[in-house]
Amino acid sequence: MLEKMRLFTGNANIALARKICENLGVALGKANVTTFSDGETRVEINENVRGMDVFIIQSTCTPVNITLMELLIMIDAMKRASAERITAVVPYYGYGRQDRKVAPRAPISAKLVADLITTAGANRVLSIDLHAGQIQGFFNIPVDNLFATKVLLEYMKKTYQDNTVVVSPDTGGVERARAFGKRLGASLAIIDKRREGPNEAQVMNIIGNVEGKRVIILDDMIDTAGTVLQGVNALKEAGALEVSVCCTHPVLSGPAIERIESAQIKEVLVTDTIPLSDIATKCKKIKVLSVSGLLSEAVRRIYYNDSVSSLFI
Repeated sequence: MLEKMRLFTGNANIALARKICENLGVALGKANVTTFSDGETRVEINENVRGMDVFIIQSTCTPVNITLMELLIMIDAMKRASAERITAVVPYYGYGRQDRKVAPRAPISAKLVADLITTAGANRVLSIDLHAGQIQGFFNIPVDNLFATKVLLEYMKKTYQDNTVVVSPDTGGVERARAFGKRLGASLAIIDKRREGPNEAQVMNIIGNVEGKRVIILDDMIDTAGTVLQGVNALKEAGALEVSVCCTHPVLSGPAIERIESAQIKEVLVTDTIPLSDIATKCKKIKVLSVSGLLSEAVRRIYYNDSVSSLFI
């Protein structure tokens, strides 16, 4: 029934691609994605894709520039091999934080990446928890922005139903935290912070009551964990009973693991949109949930031209 479907992946997250293939009962496409001796990305597609519905599964995560180039060159290769439709499945959309001009002469890199993916030849994009919703408007092709909420809630409902507060780490994430808290039956609080520069944050105060509560900090990603560390400290000072952290994309760069280990955090719940580093896998506080089921269902619906809207919860 899926005879015209072909799934391929670069080197960003092979494990996730294999899980998606296993769920769909489709073999992972044959492709060599390597480099020339000078570091240029080299792609060879080793099977026929003419007239096929091709899905390229590739998060643009560390090393971001390399994984992005792999995605773009694979899209171009599929286009030139006469694939009927090419869907870029980008669970983690790199450069998503640069979605607007925050200073004079600053780039809007999220728009640039959208243009590159479109120009390379993608007909559709499938992603999870874009850093900013307006990124969908940067594309002139259909974009399906799924939410990992369903996957995270299934776990959270088992252990965090009573005396719980969902905390947004900034005002931009309030809508996400409110929706999550509503489904969890929890109240809402907000960390009012002022960002002094990239990867730097200064907590100002806590809006809402967290005293004696079990707190869940909800964010779309954790990068250096600076926001998490300061947020946890502020919440504990405000009387939080315990603090857990929940996010979709575990970027975890720089001193992130060291900060997580040192913070008063019960656990950090993440998904596998980005593969964990060797150091991160050794951190006992981090628990990984898979979004492979969510992505598999979205891919199946796109292939059959069915509605994907019921997955946006």
